[in-house]
Amino acid sequence: MIIETERLILRQWNLDDIDDLVEGLNNVNVSKWLANAPYPYTISDAKDFINKTIENNLYNFAIVLKSEDKVIGGVQICNISYANGTAGGGIWLNEKYQGNGYGTEAFAARIKFAFDILKLRRLENGYFKNNDRSHKMQLRFGYRDEGVRRQRFVSKATGNIEDEYITGLLKDEVKNLNDFEFKIIN
Repeated sequence: MIIETERLILRQWNLDDIDDLVEGLNNVNVSKWLANAPYPYTISDAKDFINKTIENNLYNFAIVLKSEDKVIGGVQICNISYANGTAGGGIWLNEKYQGNGYGTEAFAARIKFAFDILKLRRLENGYFKNNDRSHKMQLRFGYRDEGVRRQRFVSKATGNIEDEYITGLLKDEVKNLNDFEFKIIN
């Protein structure tokens, strides 16, 4: 499955992505916001992650910047329940590429894919306290704050015990997606 937006390609991870994956996640300013990304992030970590996504054929996409043909982050849809029409997931972006709208563009494609292609009715996300960029991006698309899972994770990057702030988005509450287009290539 390949999703194309104006500036990005979202596609399955492959072993050629190891260096870009390590570059993006071997940065505590990125990995501290992710529950399961260790710091330092090694080649071995990247190989394990990529092999698991390939084996499980997950909706776990590498975000490729078309102009540079470079992986700059990742976005996923996980914990899918077709019976309930729900899923979770998240996004991360290499710090060097933050602040250019790439994360927002990829996240919009993720939302549209989940609702239009997978036919889900609800998405749930989580974020750690003080990750204001993630929270603001979610609110932009209509996510609502729903609660806190206290002491939900031990961050692999920092070792800190983190609360997970939960947001949810219903298909009929989506906002601001018309600014973004995507197409499925295969």
